[in-house]
Amino acid sequence: MAPARNSAFVRSLTLAILVCLLSSTFSHAAVADIDWEEDGWLRTALAQERLDSGDEFGCYGMPNIAWSADPGAVALECREYLSQRVKASQWGDNALSTFTPDGLTMRQHNSIASQGFTVHGDVNGLTTSAWHNATDVPQDDWDWYNLGRRGGSLEQIIGSKEQVQTAVEEGGLVNLYWVGRMNDATIRHERDITGYLNDEAQAWMTTWGEAWSYWTVHDCHDTSFSTETVDNQTIIQFVSLITEGCSAVTPLAWNVPVTYILDVQGMEVVEVRDSNSTFNNLEGVKKTAEGYTQNGSGNLHLSVTRGHEVTITVNGTIDFDVLGRSQFWNNYSAAVTIAAHDTTDLFKWSKRFSEDTQLVFTWLVQPRDGIGESGWLAVLALVVAVSTITGMMYILKKEGLGPFAEKTPRRPNPSSESKFEVE
Repeated sequence: MAPARNSAFVRSLTLAILVCLLSSTFSHAAVADIDWEEDGWLRTALAQERLDSGDEFGCYGMPNIAWSADPGAVALECREYLSQRVKASQWGDNALSTFTPDGLTMRQHNSIASQGFTVHGDVNGLTTSAWHNATDVPQDDWDWYNLGRRGGSLEQIIGSKEQVQTAVEEGGLVNLYWVGRMNDATIRHERDITGYLNDEAQAWMTTWGEAWSYWTVHDCHDTSFSTETVDNQTIIQFVSLITEGCSAVTPLAWNVPVTYILDVQGMEVVEVRDSNSTFNNLEGVKKTAEGYTQNGSGNLHLSVTRGHEVTITVNGTIDFDVLGRSQFWNNYSAAVTIAAHDTTDLFKWSKRFSEDTQLVFTWLVQPRDGIGESGWLAVLALVVAVSTITGMMYILKKEGLGPFAEKTPRRPNPSSESKFEVE
């Protein structure tokens, strides 16, 4: 009976160990969190400061899943990683932008887009593309699945002010590449480039998600206005409408300020205001905001979010009309984005740009390699190891082996004992 009991015990112990091991393999926490550690700065005031400064948070990847293996799963997990820690932008909570590697098919890009990521970059090999040069204007949503890289790198020695300046003067969207750290080494940025963008460049400083959201308005937008004359002044009530039809076309787009070109026949604009305050004059402003400018032609460029009604006061009696919208915000002919790839530590990457107040970044974040939130797996491994060793010692004890076996007295040799009895 003893061998049978030992056999049953061995089978029970083996089954228990397998259950423990499989529970760690298939648990949700193990699948989602093993092998990575979150960037804790995403939950702090530092992230809010970056949002207030105009930055955007997007996705770069997840350490535990390869893009080539399951792009949709990477996009889903990275979206959840972001949404649980930080808003994507001051203009919208939902993340729109993600890095994608070379070699993915259009079907795989569609799978990524189904998780809410509408901008994929950059230089990933698709035939459709957006802004790979100044005339590569996007025509369809899927053109944004291959956002171009223009202007080179922000990295010292590799990047150059001349290259960036040439791209800006050509016009269109200029997308700079940036990696802040490589392993434990800090990558220095080219200060001539940041100085040019801060002080000289006549361009809209924006992010991937802002640029896409602004572009979507070309598909569908509607405005409403009315005018009246009071004391030789024309009072205009203007609003960019929120309609069900337009919202259905691009439901993920952020409500960013869109610049409308208004014909005021060269008359002086006295004031632009809403029900609470006066709008700022955006002359020389490079970062997205609501406000207005009046250029040399006399047209008014009004930057306003959808659904925000404003009152415009113009000297004189005019026949007012809406001419359309400008290609880029605040009537700039060029826009600049800086994509910070593989961002794993927001503080170390962003602190160096605290004085570059005109720059905005698209932070493409991912967790750091490490155990992360599944530290309980280490405890489980210890329990399994101790259980296994203890169980094996128990089996050896039953067989009379091992350090815990009971010691039995040595029995005398029968042959020597019988010899004395014969004598």
